[in-house]
Amino acid sequence: MSCSPEKPNGNSPLKLWIKNKKVLNNVLFTMRLQSLTKQPQTPSLMTPRPHKTEGFTFPELVSDKTSLLPDEILLQILSKLPDSQRNFNSLVSKRWLNLQGRLVKSVKLLDWNFLVSSRLFVRFPNLVHVDLVEGSLTSPRNSGILCTHKVASFCVDTDTEPKGSLACERFMLHIDEIDLGLRNLANGCPNLRRLVVLNASEMGLLSVAEECPTLQELELHRCNDQVLRGIAAFQNLQILRLIANIDGFYSSVVSDVGLTILAQGCKRLVKLELNGCQGSYDGIRAIGQCCQMLEELTFCDHKMEDGWLAALSYCENLKTLRFLSCKTIDLNPGPHEHLGSCPTLERLHFEKCQLRDKQSVRALFVVCQGVKDIIFKNCWGLNNDIFSITTDLRSVKLLSLEGCPVLTAAGLELVVISWMEIQSLRVISCNKIKDTEISPVLSYLFSTLKDLQWRPDTKSLLSANLVGSGMGKRGAKFFKRTCDWKAIPGA
Repeated sequence: MSCSPEKPNGNSPLKLWIKNKKVLNNVLFTMRLQSLTKQPQTPSLMTPRPHKTEGFTFPELVSDKTSLLPDEILLQILSKLPDSQRNFNSLVSKRWLNLQGRLVKSVKLLDWNFLVSSRLFVRFPNLVHVDLVEGSLTSPRNSGILCTHKVASFCVDTDTEPKGSLACERFMLHIDEIDLGLRNLANGCPNLRRLVVLNASEMGLLSVAEECPTLQELELHRCNDQVLRGIAAFQNLQILRLIANIDGFYSSVVSDVGLTILAQGCKRLVKLELNGCQGSYDGIRAIGQCCQMLEELTFCDHKMEDGWLAALSYCENLKTLRFLSCKTIDLNPGPHEHLGSCPTLERLHFEKCQLRDKQSVRALFVVCQGVKDIIFKNCWGLNNDIFSITTDLRSVKLLSLEGCPVLTAAGLELVVISWMEIQSLRVISCNKIKDTEISPVLSYLFSTLKDLQWRPDTKSLLSANLVGSGMGKRGAKFFKRTCDWKAIPGA
């Protein structure tokens, strides 16, 4: 009776071992290293015995050298590469794709199903900043008509919209769908720090507040007083943007009720922006009294009632006050003796605002009488008469004028020479300010400034003449050595 050895089946350990080339290469490489470290030293007079693994070459056995590196080291290497190479790195292998996803911290969601199915957290497990606005819109794709706003961009179809309808509200997801996505986000991103969301409800915000205690920055689009009830649960919230209304896109109402709820719940706020919000003296006063850490307050296209300006004096630690796209400031601010002031205010910023009402502008400057930096950018109605009100501000050190088309050099000179502490001046794209209208007094003031940027129009010759002269850097010493006024046209 003869005995023959059994044939190994298809699932024998030997075949599985040989098929796994990556494991075999790692083992051979490890054996090679161990053999080199354990090889005994031979005397110099004796010829060393050749080793059996001298013919082993690591590059020939391992095609991907990075496969031997642990994830932690490879992550450090990938993190040093520029962001422009992220997409290319993800195409190298599945491992690189997963590792590159772990490096991504910020995502702007475009597909809501990607969030609801939890694929977002598998692909990017370490997210800290999520923007859900564009993913909340179910607009038709590739329609050829793109509607763009600084908030979001989406496509619209060619169907005639009903009269009075808003473009963005037509394509918004339902509140229940938004809340479902917020619950998934809260469970998948417990370390979330910044969130931008559209059309959320009170319950959706509460689910995020419970699971994401480290959230510090929140941006709510199309919010109302009811939604703000969920704000109080965010214990560490420091930056808050409320966008209640955007003309032509969506509309909602934030009144004194919502501002009071906000003030009582978010006492650690450092920055607050009210965009399209309604309110009055009571709402702003509640914010000033409760939010003692507030340092920056922004009003964008506000709908505040008359008399609200006096409530700014309750913001005792306010350092920056910004007005963006505001049609008015306060049409009826009341007597100046009742306005008060913000003692710690340092920076006053106007951008795309209409400054036509002299009474409201004067009242604002009474409240901001200790301001040090004033910025006017693309403001309408800022003529010599309105700008002359700023002479009452005696502590100004920096003035920036950009896109002020009706202000002249005479109006600029009247104000600037009255400021004894002015150190920096920036004049950009103010077409009515001409080099030929600059007086010797104003020219001498330019020489004493620490920082001067002078480009009122494209035909300005003053900036070209100042190149290499040292004006604005060496101060009055420049005029002691030379006083060539002919270099300045019209002087």
